[in-house]
Amino acid sequence: MLFHKRLLRYDAVVRVACLHISVPRGAVQERRLHYETMKTIIFDFGNVVAFFDHHRTLQRVQPHSPLSVEMMYASVYASDLEARVERGDLSVPEFLQQVHKTWQLDCELDFLLAAIGDIFWPNPEICELIPRLAPHYRILLGSNTNAIHSRQFIAQFADVLCHFDSLVLSHEIGTRKPDVAFFRHCHSLAQADLAECVFVDDIAANIAGARSVGFHAIHYRPNEDVAGQLRGLGVEFG
Repeated sequence: MLFHKRLLRYDAVVRVACLHISVPRGAVQERRLHYETMKTIIFDFGNVVAFFDHHRTLQRVQPHSPLSVEMMYASVYASDLEARVERGDLSVPEFLQQVHKTWQLDCELDFLLAAIGDIFWPNPEICELIPRLAPHYRILLGSNTNAIHSRQFIAQFADVLCHFDSLVLSHEIGTRKPDVAFFRHCHSLAQADLAECVFVDDIAANIAGARSVGFHAIHYRPNEDVAGQLRGLGVEFG
């Protein structure tokens, strides 16, 4: 009801403005159409809803390895291991065993599991925005992630994720951004046309992928007024 009242007030303001200023009629109609049709907002998780740093893992684990931090990072996070576990091609036990062997660790697997998972901290800019959007829009998460990380952040960020209508996690659906299939899966849950959806992500390739299927997209960078960019697409805040 509140949303509809605001929409009526907005229409009234536009009609009054048209009487007093010289604005092309078509431009006003285009702005109103944009405003009225945006329905679903899809957020990436890592470095959007929350920040993360794999070096948190490496700092905890490196004392148990003969390898340097740089060698450890390259052998897992810059290899196909991460992509495979994020697609669900590797189970968590398989991934842990491979990482343990690759890093030549002398620690227990439980220690490694905890160290890999605990890498997140909140991004207040987005975490404070989501509850304002949720009463008016369908909110989805679209994340390249694995079962270790998703278990961690679903618990850690329960107070934010409770506002989401659906969580799209790459390891559960077998595909990662920027694959078209990932965005198609998001759209299947959006309950909106492609042009009524906005995808917010921090990686340029994922923005290009979202736009290629017909989504609007915002390339997120911290403190560059994402709220203003959403308003530019006609999104209203509570």
